[in-house]
This record gives sequence, structure tokens and C-alpha cells, in this order.
Amino acid sequence: MPKINTSPVTPKASPLPPVSTTDPLTPSQWRTLLALADTVIPSIVPETTANSSEELGVPETVYSSALTTIETTFHHGQTKELAREYLNERPSQIPAFRELIHRLFGTHLPTDVAKSLATSLTLLEYRASAFLLTGSPAPFSDQPVDVRQAILRSWSAAILPPIRLLFRSLTMLVKQNWAKTSPTIGPTLSFPRVPLHGTPSPGFAYSFLQLPPLPPTHQDEPEILDTDIVIVGSGCGGAVCGANLAAAGHRVLVTDKAFYWPPEHFPMTQSDAFIHMYMNGGGQFSDDASTLLVAAQTWGGGGTVNWSACLQTQGFVREEWSRGLGLDFFTSADFQASLDRVCGRMGAGTEAIEHNFGNRVLLEGARKLGWNAKAVPQNTGGKTHYCGYCTLGCGSCEKRGTVVSFLPDAAKAGAQFMEGFDCDKVLFEVDKGTGRKTATGVVGTWTSRDENGGVAGPPLVKRKVVIRAKRVIISAGTMQSPLILKRSGLKNAHIGKHLKLHPVNLVGAIYDEEIRPWEGGILTAVVSEFENMDGKGHGVKLESASMIPAFWLTSLFWRGGLEYKLLTPRMSHTVGHFALVRDTGEGEVYADPSDGRSRFRYHPSKKDKQHLLDGLLACAKINYIEGAKEIFCMIPGVSNFVRPDTGCENKGINCSHFNTWLDEVKKKGFPNPESFFVSAHQMGTCRMGKSAGYGVVDQKGKVWETEGLYVADASVFPSASGVNPMVTNMAIADWISTNLAKDLKTGGSERAKL
Repeated sequence: MPKINTSPVTPKASPLPPVSTTDPLTPSQWRTLLALADTVIPSIVPETTANSSEELGVPETVYSSALTTIETTFHHGQTKELAREYLNERPSQIPAFRELIHRLFGTHLPTDVAKSLATSLTLLEYRASAFLLTGSPAPFSDQPVDVRQAILRSWSAAILPPIRLLFRSLTMLVKQNWAKTSPTIGPTLSFPRVPLHGTPSPGFAYSFLQLPPLPPTHQDEPEILDTDIVIVGSGCGGAVCGANLAAAGHRVLVTDKAFYWPPEHFPMTQSDAFIHMYMNGGGQFSDDASTLLVAAQTWGGGGTVNWSACLQTQGFVREEWSRGLGLDFFTSADFQASLDRVCGRMGAGTEAIEHNFGNRVLLEGARKLGWNAKAVPQNTGGKTHYCGYCTLGCGSCEKRGTVVSFLPDAAKAGAQFMEGFDCDKVLFEVDKGTGRKTATGVVGTWTSRDENGGVAGPPLVKRKVVIRAKRVIISAGTMQSPLILKRSGLKNAHIGKHLKLHPVNLVGAIYDEEIRPWEGGILTAVVSEFENMDGKGHGVKLESASMIPAFWLTSLFWRGGLEYKLLTPRMSHTVGHFALVRDTGEGEVYADPSDGRSRFRYHPSKKDKQHLLDGLLACAKINYIEGAKEIFCMIPGVSNFVRPDTGCENKGINCSHFNTWLDEVKKKGFPNPESFFVSAHQMGTCRMGKSAGYGVVDQKGKVWETEGLYVADASVFPSASGVNPMVTNMAIADWISTNLAKDLKTGGSERAKL
């Protein structure tokens, strides 16, 4: 194992903007929500001293047993007093919990979703509606904690699907925000504020364009900037384009709606990271609430917060895109050259990998079962990156993502950068004879930092900006690029359609030994045995999950406050794995009618759900063969498997007890609507096609309806990549920008051909 850093540096604070002065909930709604929070995460005390309206009283023997159970997970000097504090904790007494809920309802949730949840809280306070929802006319908040828990359990198994969905939504809301703000979870788990491995690095010294304020009489006057190429988005696609085009001698301006955070702020706290570096405060559900989408919104995009995985596009996917869809670039030597070029720049390789426990389980379990598995190349430049915190930002800069590699390359070649620029639309000149549109730039709003150089206070300047350019590249990501194109007046029917998400579902396994699963590279191994389950390149990959508490604890199914609180400390003995499906189904991205934010419609297809279910069973088998003492999945209504003390020795995966549990999982499937899926990979909403009838851009990234306008991000994928999309995204961007540089050099304007 890599050497432990005995003197870790505490990251700089990353203050959040103040919460809105307008309270998003009424006093009655707050009372109900906090009562519900204290039901999901109750204060647990001996029944002889319990205040039944605020605390869950349990018999002294149960309480003593709970303390003992928690103490058995302690290995680093924690005391019984800490176990008592942990059991006594409840969310309503944590000011940061209430603040995050305020932000959630006031900012991060779409207006209609926030109103719907708020209405549900209101209904729990009126006698008639409370009776329908709880079986009692008493307001929910007036009930004792044990009665409230019984109500929630009844919701989880309610006949009416909307009630089961309400149960899932409200319990997830509480679990995630408690995990982010709890003062006792970290000490109870011995989860450190910063990783124990890796040395902080100062990173690259970025410089960003600044604009002067205007006098009040000229506030509507835009700032006019000129460049050769403007790139909207600094993520994996935009960063590569910026580096290549600047290196070719062109004036390049890379813009992003988000702000840059230097590595001395990393890793951020869980509560700050979700808000500063992810869309919608960390997550957004599909309209039917089946799928939770996690998408980066920070300088460097997904390259700043992803897990280092550098898997190249597989042959069967390249063949599908080339032969099946008429895009012969993907089976050309040029595509492979681009893949190798971007991987080479990031130092992608497997030689320095030190697998943590969870990834070793995948590799060794697959070996024992005769399944295909391998190490996943990491973009760490040949260094052993044993961190595990990259979802919160990488303070060591060992991960050679966009902010460490391609964006500095762009700066050194002369590119300019603008953070805080929210692009509204692309500007065009229209040929009166042909009606052909030629992009001439973009227009949007630039927001500066505050007086302290952060984003917590009011911005010093806010200006309308017009950026005039010879070429425009939209690299705002799968969820934003189609909205920019639509706001720009483009009418191609494929814009925003064909959304692919690689939905995942999770399995947890508890072992005797302390694992500290948040340590080590997050995703360094992959099991590919089941990647082609239909003979057409669709199936699942098995990978390790990020084990940051706010990610993991949110996913655990709630059966009761005491059970949940006892499961949480066992996280230090737990590994998390997931099945990731190359989806056959697809969805759609559209603009929220009230505020224009990105919304999406998506539900995994029946076929994709079956593939995912088979993948979960495979994850369970791997953990069983590796000796897990307890295995559980995130499917509502499925019991946990507990390995029997005797009767299954030397039987491999033929243990009858284990197979009975597998049959239970198969029978349950994914009940709707209470099941949910998670996506960190978004693709396809501006897909590449052989003509405008098949896609939004041609195979050199040019938007079919225009001249001078390109899209270069994962939205151009013709279908799901089947692997973590970073390298495929970068390789396509490398191809698009290399050809654009040639086009600019020759002055060509005809649609490029391979």
C-alpha cells in the first residue's frame, strides 16, 4: 500500500453563496419535514429516558446491544461516548442540515418538483389528508417517533405506487443531506477529512479574463470580444479542442459557466462539493423519478471529478458506429490515433495501480469464477494514485484530468479563458439567397467572482458579453449542449433526443476485516464477462463504486431508524460494486419551462433492467466467493443475505442458502416506481449521423444545419459507448479540432469528408 501522508494539509474553505432570504417552505412544512427527518434518522435513547415526540426509545438491552454493535466497528480509539453521541444525533438539531434543505427546495430542485414535495408535507398536517396518508387524523409531526416510523414502513409497502415513490423520495432526501452534514458520521467511521495518501500540489496557475463594470446608464451595453475560435465548455471535449487549436496557432477563448477551484480547495467537504462542482446541487431525477443523474458543473467538467478510468472504445461499438451507422471514422486508423494520443498525454496505464480491497475482490472473485476481468488504465502519469476522494476534487493533481493536462497545454499555447460565462445562444449570419446559417459567435452573461475572489458573496460585475469568432465549438456537455442549440433557433429533430445514460444499480458486501473503502483508487478493475448479453454489444460491466459516505449511505434502503443507524458504521467494513449497462433504451433532454434549466425524460428499458439484474447477481456471486459475511442490494423489499456459520463450506457458489437469496432477488426484480437507478455518464443528445436525417452533427463535428458551428463533447456519441466515456469523448474532440485546424489553415468551408 502507498505510504501514508502523516501531515495532510487541510484544504482551504470553499464558502457557499448565502441561502435565499425567501424561505421556500412554510413553518408548517418545516415542522413536518424536520419531524420526518428525525423519523428516518432518529435520536435513539433508552426508553426510560425517552421523550417520545423527539426520540426513539428502545429497551435498555437493545440500546446496550446497539452500542456494542457500533463499538465492534471501532479500531482507532473511538469511545463509547462517541457511540452514544452518534445514536443520539438527529437531523433537526444540525443547522447545516436545515441549510442544505433550504438550498435544495429554494434552488436545486425544479420548481414543479419542489412544489410537489412541499404539497406532500402540507397534506401530512391536515386532518383529512393526514388520515388518508397515515391512518390517523393527527398531524404527522404530532405523532410519537415510533408511530411515525410505522407510518413510513407502511408507505414502503403501500399498494398505491405514488405512496411508495413518496417514501423513497423523502427518505433519500433525508439520508443524503444527513450524510453530508452529520458531525458524528466521520468520527464514527474514522473517515478522515482528507485522504491519507497523496501529497497536495499547487496545480497550474490559471488566468481568466476580467471585464470592467459599466456605469448604471450603460448597463445594457454588451462587452464585445473577438477571437478565432470560441469554445463553450471546459470539460473533456472543450479542453482537448482548446489545446489542439491553440497549438495550431489560432486565437482560442475557452469559456465555462462554472468557476475554477484551485487544488488547495480539494477535496471539498461533501456538502460543498456537491453544490460547487455538480449540476443542481449534486443530482437530478428524471421526470418519472426512476433515474438519478450526476453531472459535473465545474472548470474542467467531468475530468475534474471523475474516477481516472481510461477505457478505450471497444471494437464492437466502433463497428456498430461505423458499419451500422455509416460513420467510417470509427474504424479508421485516425480514430485509434486520437485514442492513443489523448491517453498518452494523460499518462494512462496500469503499471502503477495499487488495487484497494474492493477492486481486488472484483479481480480475484472473477478469476475464481472463470470470468473475464482486467485492470482499468488510470490517467495518473505512471503514479500510484491511492486517494479515493476524486469525486470531491483531487488535491494532489496526480490525476491528469483536464485541469492538469489539456487546459494548461491550451494556456501555454496562448489560449485565453473565461469562467462564469453562461452562454445563451449562438449568433448567426444568414445567407439571403440560400438561407444557410453561418455561426459568427455567441452571446451570454458573464458573472465575476465576489470581492474576496470567491463565489459566496455578490459578484462585483455582471455583464452581457458578445464573443465574435470565426468558428464556434459547443462543448457544454450532453445535458446543456442541445439546449444551447435549441435556444439558437436550430430545428433538427434529433437535438436533445437519443439520451443514453449507462444506468447503474448497486450491491454492498460486508466483510469481517476493516476495509476503509474510501481509500485507494476508486475504479481500477472491471469485469467484462457480461458486456455482450444480447449478441449485439449490450450488457453490463461490473465495477467498484465511490465510497464517499454521502454517495454510499444515500443508496442504502431504509427499513427503520435503528437498523439504518447500525448499518452506517459498518460501512468501514463494506465494499460497494455496481453493474453498469450499455443501454438499449434512450431518453430526451429539454428545457424547464419555468427557468430554462436542463430536464430529462428517461426510464431504463425492460431489457436494460434485466441486464442490470443479472449484473447485480454476478456482483453478489463475486462477493460471496470472496467470503463476504453479508450481502445486500438496493432493491426495495429484498432481504439481506447473511452467510450461515455452517453448511456452505467448500461449496463455491452452490450454497443453498445463497441461491435461495439469489432467487429472491430475481423474483423481486426492480419494482416500479420505488426502484431507482444512477447515471454518471450522459451521451447522445447531439448525436453524430451520416446526414441531418440521422443526427445533429456530421462525423467531423459540424452541425448539419450550419457553417462554422461544431459540437465536441459526449453528446455527439452515436449511441452509448459501453465504457466510461472520457477517453472516447476526448478522442472525438481531438479528431474534430485537428480537422478544424486544417480547415482554418486552408480557408475551407465545405462540409468535410473523411
